[in-house]
Amino acid sequence: MSKKQENQALPLFYKQLVPLNSNVHAASRARTTDKASWLVKQHAVPLMTDEFAKAQRSYPIIFSASEKPFPLALMGLNEGVNVFLDAEGGFEPSLYIPAYVRRYPFLLARLDPKGDDLSLCFDPTSDLVGTFDEGDALFSGEEPSDRCKSILNFCEQFEIASQQTTAFVEMLEKHDLLSDGEFTVKRDGDGQASVYRGFKMVTEAKLKAVSPQILAELNESGALGLIHLHQASLGLITEIYARQTKAA
Repeated sequence: MSKKQENQALPLFYKQLVPLNSNVHAASRARTTDKASWLVKQHAVPLMTDEFAKAQRSYPIIFSASEKPFPLALMGLNEGVNVFLDAEGGFEPSLYIPAYVRRYPFLLARLDPKGDDLSLCFDPTSDLVGTFDEGDALFSGEEPSDRCKSILNFCEQFEIASQQTTAFVEMLEKHDLLSDGEFTVKRDGDGQASVYRGFKMVTEAKLKAVSPQILAELNESGALGLIHLHQASLGLITEIYARQTKAA
């Protein structure tokens, strides 16, 4: 990997990125883990729209306050805090794990900025890929193994879901439905309420203000259902606050 590639901004979790190659990685294997150590200090993770229905049972779904907002599964109210994992990255049983987490250390990346082709890459700093005894081989001779094909398919489906998610957010922005969000949480016995900001959300007031025509458009596209899942999930904020307070 060139120095230029190393210096390019990488997605969340990824420290380095190299293309998977049958010549270089002929002996490499991929192993699974039940501990997401790379997620321990991450309080929010990108979420795709096709995950809303499952994710909203476990996490509040919010939108980033960045220039290009994106849905996030909220796992803690402060940076560096994840209330759903233990110190080693173990998940609670039955907790939904976002696809973004499950995809690591692999992803599809464009190696040529001027081209459209995507290549299957991985983070070589991860201990999930290497020339160890356990795990599944990534290549059979010069051909991708079944495990490699499965990883590639997952990453391809992720890219499709990402494009659909981007289209959903663009629709929200088109109709000015995203507002700066604010949570005010106070439990019995708290001396003072805690206020959390720095994200975006779809408020009930904004949704009620749209015209019948726009509402019909949102409903027909499926966006309205996603908005309702997002809004319903916000009720879990108090649970995260309770977990965080208890841990502190």
